[in-house]
Amino acid sequence: MKWVHVRDNWPAFFEAILEKWPAADESELEEIDGDKRAFIAYIAEVTGQEIDETKDEIREWLAGEIPSDIVMDPIHDNHSIALSAKYVGEGEDEYDDDARFGDDDEIRGDGDLNDPT
Repeated sequence: MKWVHVRDNWPAFFEAILEKWPAADESELEEIDGDKRAFIAYIAEVTGQEIDETKDEIREWLAGEIPSDIVMDPIHDNHSIALSAKYVGEGEDEYDDDARFGDDDEIRGDGDLNDPT
């Protein structure tokens, strides 16, 4: 992921940040508001690391994938959907609604939820 993803969706990354750096505080993160320099300085402060060490650690964190529970802006979501086209069968539209496949929460068979019998 890139810092622009983090900055543009700052509050959505709080959980991932707190998981990586448990000593961080959500109210402090709100104050930082996606400012990379302020974030680096803050993480260095709460971890007791040198700035260069902190930069390396954040760089490694950014090298990972965007956490799946992050809700991104629609531009990113649409880009991800477009990339998924290679997994969609011929003649299907990756932007199409999947309603024709049924409701996963539908009661089936003997009344059990999601029971195919």
